[in-house]
Amino acid sequence: MLARQRQELILTAVRATGGAKVSDLVERLGVSDMTVRRDIEALASRGLVTRVHGGATTPGSSVEEPGFAAKSGLHTAAKQAIAVAAAALVEPGASVALSAGTTTHAVASALLGTPRLTVVTNSLRVAEVLHDAARDDLTVVLTGGERTPSDALVGPVAVAALRQLHVDWLLMGVHGMDAEAGFTTPNLVEAETNRALVHCARQVAVVADNSKWGVVGLSTIATLDEVDVVVTDAGLPPHACRVLENSCRVVLA
Repeated sequence: MLARQRQELILTAVRATGGAKVSDLVERLGVSDMTVRRDIEALASRGLVTRVHGGATTPGSSVEEPGFAAKSGLHTAAKQAIAVAAAALVEPGASVALSAGTTTHAVASALLGTPRLTVVTNSLRVAEVLHDAARDDLTVVLTGGERTPSDALVGPVAVAALRQLHVDWLLMGVHGMDAEAGFTTPNLVEAETNRALVHCARQVAVVADNSKWGVVGLSTIATLDEVDVVVTDAGLPPHACRVLENSCRVVLA
């Protein structure tokens, strides 16, 4: 296969879902890792893709992961409303997992009004909120792992811990929501850890404001039909709401 033919196939794969991983392209094209990286570099030099760690994305797609501080001042009113609505899903005495992120950080504060909780989290900031409450009826389980820019604990240590656990609810923040790509993140390792969170929960709720719709990160955490509830705000476009409602329940805060 000629280089131009490979590059056309890579470009098609990237445009289909907003991003493609080097490992998937190696398997699909039957060439070496280095060959795929050179092809991605050639496409990037022409402005057709954006080269990222572990793969490529469409130009202008959301691939960089802002830090917690950068995100904390965005859409604050929507996040607070979403947090209250998400906390209402959790009954007293339940076990609940919280992923990392600014929206789940708000959810943690909203959950302080729910008695007798056991909370599993891979977020240091979420754990701090719950620990500072100093409640005897609140148990916090913090996974280990490596720290990301969004203050998530990720990697094999976190995944191994989560595989041993079973919770009633997962309340999960995401970087993007898309009809085709599902719920995504730009961080490949965080995606793996979040998938472990999904697998340990009986019910999964995504908490995300309307700005996340149409954003495609590098890696998919879950497809739309793998989530039970999406808690978002009333600014979500009607067509996006219809797409989500075909797969799960939508709560507009």
